[in-house]
Amino acid sequence: DRMKKLMIFLLAACFVIVSMADVFAATQYVTIGTGGVTGVYYPTGGAISKMVNAKRKEYNLRATVESTGGSVFNVNAIMAGDLEFGVVQSDRQYQAFNGTADWEGKPQKKLRAVFSIHPESVTLVAAVDAGINGVADLKGKRVNIGNPGSGQRGNALDLLEAAGINYEADLKAEGIKAAESAGMLQDDRIDAFFYTVGHPNGSVKEAVAGTRQVNFVPIDKAIVDKLVGQFPYYAPSVIPVGMYPGVANKADVPSFGVKATFVTSADIPDNVVYAITKEVFENFDNFKKLHPAYSTLTKESMLQGMRAPIHPGAMKYYKEAGLK
Repeated sequence: DRMKKLMIFLLAACFVIVSMADVFAATQYVTIGTGGVTGVYYPTGGAISKMVNAKRKEYNLRATVESTGGSVFNVNAIMAGDLEFGVVQSDRQYQAFNGTADWEGKPQKKLRAVFSIHPESVTLVAAVDAGINGVADLKGKRVNIGNPGSGQRGNALDLLEAAGINYEADLKAEGIKAAESAGMLQDDRIDAFFYTVGHPNGSVKEAVAGTRQVNFVPIDKAIVDKLVGQFPYYAPSVIPVGMYPGVANKADVPSFGVKATFVTSADIPDNVVYAITKEVFENFDNFKKLHPAYSTLTKESMLQGMRAPIHPGAMKYYKEAGLK
């Protein structure tokens, strides 16, 4: 009799273990690659994962966020299967898919777009005492062009080339992460830095709030026109000075920019991409409130600026919602 009870108990235990394994097996885990913790990418990734995790029973999906080196790192990690999703500048999305710039001759044909997010301006921050009032004034100065593999470095090099400046010969160029730039500018270790970012931004605020006075350097219309004509992912933009009390500029500053985009791989199942797309779009008003950089977002604008094919899981949602 005891033997019988033991067998029933063991069978029941096995059944519980198997059904628990089923539950765990059914949950899919995804990681979203972002950027530095002070930028807009990190809270964006956090917000998306929160929305998805709130419905984890419904979707059997659990999302986590990782702070990374930015666009190029995220594309490469997604292509290698180390990340499922990532936030990537629209120019980097285009270059990766088409096999140019960092992916010269190696097109990443499995890269898929999910949606666009906020506009990002190429922001050139300078110390007033360095006398940098135009791009030509950068010559001979100590300038942080951004860490290798970052979006801002690619944009800085495009801009310098369009302006006829050779960064190796004409500048004292630094290659550090954007988040460290503000401290270096205030410590008089650099004169200016590039940061491609949505506004307002924490690091830029930090640079402006220091004792060394700061100005945004306007990008001449001729250079912007040249870049917009040359590259399909650039568009004219404006840096709003009202968001940065204490900056030396009195009027908004002309520049050019890209968009932050959310990308994945063709290997990620349709149901996973569908769930994430649906949650972001159905919680659109809450999503917009997350960051002042999103103030201009519309559902329509979130379908612009994508330079790789749209993932079929996202497309399924867009068709259902009448957005495509």
